[in-house]
Amino acid sequence: MEHFAQRILLLSGWRRAILSVALGALTALTQAPFHLFAIGFLTVPVLVWLLDGAVGATPGKASGALRAAFWIGWLFGLGYFTAGIWWLGNALLVEAPEFAWAIPLASLGLPAVLALFYGAACALARLVWSDGIGRIAALAAAFGLAEWARSFVLTGFPWNALGYALMPSPVMMQSAAIGGIFAMSAFAVLVFALPAQMAARRSAAVVGATLCVLLVGAHAGFGVWRLAQAPDPAAATDDAPIVRLVQPAIAQEQKMDQEARAATFRTLLDLTALDPAPAETPAVEDQAQAQGPASGPAPDIVVWPETSVPYLLTRDAAALAAIGETLLPDQMLLTGAVREEPGEEAGSVTGRYYNSVMAVTSGGVIAGAADKVHLVPFGEYLPFADLLGRLGLRAIAAADRGYSAAPARTTITLDGGLTVLPLVCYESIFPSLAVPPSGQRIDAIVNVTNDAWFGRTPGPWQHLHQTRLRAVETGLPVIRAANNGISAVIDPYGRTVARIGHDVKAVADIRLPATAQPLFSKQQQDNNFWLFTVILSAIAIAGRIRLRAFGGN
Repeated sequence: MEHFAQRILLLSGWRRAILSVALGALTALTQAPFHLFAIGFLTVPVLVWLLDGAVGATPGKASGALRAAFWIGWLFGLGYFTAGIWWLGNALLVEAPEFAWAIPLASLGLPAVLALFYGAACALARLVWSDGIGRIAALAAAFGLAEWARSFVLTGFPWNALGYALMPSPVMMQSAAIGGIFAMSAFAVLVFALPAQMAARRSAAVVGATLCVLLVGAHAGFGVWRLAQAPDPAAATDDAPIVRLVQPAIAQEQKMDQEARAATFRTLLDLTALDPAPAETPAVEDQAQAQGPASGPAPDIVVWPETSVPYLLTRDAAALAAIGETLLPDQMLLTGAVREEPGEEAGSVTGRYYNSVMAVTSGGVIAGAADKVHLVPFGEYLPFADLLGRLGLRAIAAADRGYSAAPARTTITLDGGLTVLPLVCYESIFPSLAVPPSGQRIDAIVNVTNDAWFGRTPGPWQHLHQTRLRAVETGLPVIRAANNGISAVIDPYGRTVARIGHDVKAVADIRLPATAQPLFSKQQQDNNFWLFTVILSAIAIAGRIRLRAFGGN
C-alpha cells in the first residue's frame, strides 16, 4: 500500500489531472440511484495521496502548493459533478431548436463552476496539511464548509452534497438528525479518507483503520438504535388523514402543448376520481375499470404535481368548477399551479406570476396558496434579464412571462386543521427551507415537482433521495407528488411508506404518518455542524503544529 501511495504522490502533469477527474467521476457513483458508497473508501484516499504530493514549481513555496491543491480539487470536482449532473442537459432537449446550444453550459459549464468549491476546499485543507490524521481532519472540515457554501453562494445549488453518499438507506440516514447534511458531508469525507492511513507506518495504519471502523459502526449503529425506537412505518392512527398521490406521467412536450391542455387536465381529473387504492398496489388509470368496489375509505387530501394545472385558476372559473365537481365532499386538493397576481403600472395592466401550491375545496374555491421562494436561475427566471433579454435569451421553464419569487415562505392550513409547508421542486434540497417559518407547528412537508424535464436519468432518483433527508432532519413526514416520478410519502425517519415509480401513471392512497420529535432543532443542528468543524479544525491545526515542530513544511 505504501508503494502504491508513493506512486500516486509522485504523479505529475496530465497523469495527475486525468486521475483527479477519474476519481471524481467514480465518486459520483456513491450517489443515487447507484448508492455504491464503498467506492468512497477507494477514491477519497487516493485524493489524499494526490494532495500529499501537491507542490508547486518551486518545492517548499506555500503558494505553489496551494495552487496545485486547488487544481487537484477542481479537477476532482469537475469529474464528480459532470458524472453526477450531466442529465441537466436533458431539459434543454425539450425545446431543442431554441436551447440545445446551451447543453455544454449545463452539462460541463455548471460542473466547472461547482468544482470551484471543491478546489477551494482542497486549497484550504492544504494550508494546515500534515502527515497524519490531522490532514484528513483538515480535508473533512474543508469539504464540510464547501458544501455549506454551496447552499447559498450564487443563489445556492447543494445538489449531491457528499454527505448523501454515506446515507443510502434509512438505517444510515439517522445521523443527519444530529448535524444535518453539512455535518454529514464532513463526516463522510472523514471516514472515506481514513483508509489513506493504510500507507503510513504500521501503528498509524492500525489507528486509521480502527477509527474508520468505529466511526462507520457508530453511524450505522445509531441508525439501528433510532429505528428500533421508531413506530412501524406502516402504522398510522385511524384519524390520520388519507393522502392520495396523483402521478399523471405526462411527457414534458405534452405539458407545454397548448392544444393538449384539455387532455392533460382530464387525465388529472380522471386519476383523482379513481376508487380508493392502497399504496402497496397503486391504482393505474388504464386498470380503473378492473378495480371493482372501493377498497377502503376515500382520500381526504389529493395532491397533484408542480404546475400540473394547465390553466390560470384565478381566471378560469370552469377549471375550478371541474375540480370541485371531481372532488368528493370534504376532500381538498393541493395542486401545483401558476398563480397570477394582477397589477397596474402606468395605466396598463401588468402582472406577476408565481410557481405555487394552491389548496382547492370541493366547492371549487381556492382556500390558500403558497408561492415558491427559491427560483431556479435560467430555469424559472433569467438573471441579468435586461442584458441577456436583449440577446434573445429567456428562462427555460418560464415561457414568456417569467416567474417572481415570493418574499417569504408560507404554510397552508387545510380543513380539519392540518398545516403543511409546501416546497416546490428543488426547494427540497435546501435544508433551511424545510424549517417551519416563525416557529409554526407543521404536520407535513409537501414537495410538488416536475422531474419530467430530465427523462429517465439519475436526476429524479437523486432528487427523491435528497428530499427524504429533509424528513429525517425535521422529524416531519414528506408528501411528494411528481409529474413523472418518483412520487412518495416518506415518514419522519426517511422510510418510504408509499411510492409510485418512474413513468407510471397511477395514484396511491396512504394515511399520513405522524410527526416525530426531532433530536435537535435546525438551529442546534447548525450549532453541531460548527462544533464538529471546529473540532476537526483543531485536530488539523494540532497536526500542522506538530509537523512544524519536527521540521516539516
